Amino acid sequence: MDLIGRILIAALFVTGAVQKALAPQMVEGLLGGVSLPGWLIWPALGLNLLLAAGLLWPPTVRAAALVAAGYCAVTSLFHFLPQDGWQMSIFVKNWAIVGGLLVLAASRRA
Repeated sequence: MDLIGRILIAALFVTGAVQKALAPQMVEGLLGGVSLPGWLIWPALGLNLLLAAGLLWPPTVRAAALVAAGYCAVTSLFHFLPQDGWQMSIFVKNWAIVGGLLVLAASRRA
């Protein structure tokens, strides 16, 4: 079960990287909305792929889960748009993912 769960969570980060690669304008728009440069999409794409790999490789699961939880917490702020129900659902989903990642990290031995 642990491996299946890690594969499913890793898939979120892989699809996030693919989405950034295929449609960077959306993320660049979110970055621009908070006065950050659009080029940050590329390090974020790389981080998404590293996190996915880290969640799959047993020795790095705990560290990857902790970093991924922080990443999801920070990126959730881009979606905190109370007037937009769709963005708020993404905001809440990010925090649910943070919770799952923290449980995963806690279940691994340090």
